[in-house]
Amino acid sequence: MNALLIFFALPVATVILAIVLQKILKNPLLVSATFFAIYLIVTFSAFDSSFLVYAILYTILAYVTAVLTKVVCRLIRTFTYNNSTINNSKIFTNTRPIAIDEASSYIGNNINNDANLYDINSLTNTSNLMNNRTMTRGCNKRITYRN
Repeated sequence: MNALLIFFALPVATVILAIVLQKILKNPLLVSATFFAIYLIVTFSAFDSSFLVYAILYTILAYVTAVLTKVVCRLIRTFTYNNSTINNSKIFTNTRPIAIDEASSYIGNNINNDANLYDINSLTNTSNLMNNRTMTRGCNKRITYRN
């Protein structure tokens, strides 16, 4: 066996494919089981039984990589969510709808002193629009927010 293949090419391929499979399967145990099955087939079809030790080590490497990928995606999702909320309202700032009330005479938050701005949650007749919202944030996971 070529030492470059065992110590460089296969570990790098294992790390890259473990990240890809973790993004698809979203389960580190399934990722490592898949790698073990592949390396077990490769052990007895292309190499001899001494490669079984490397297959176990590559499986552990795939599991650790998948767990790290899961943690990083969770951190990205958490930081994205925490940085984009206003006053813990669970609504993202870039998609927060605004209603304009032209009949009010209050001159607080207004546009050209003619209209007031209200959040969609402050209007009682349209608050049901915000009950079920699904957004895509961090690591391509769908997150559903309920008020």
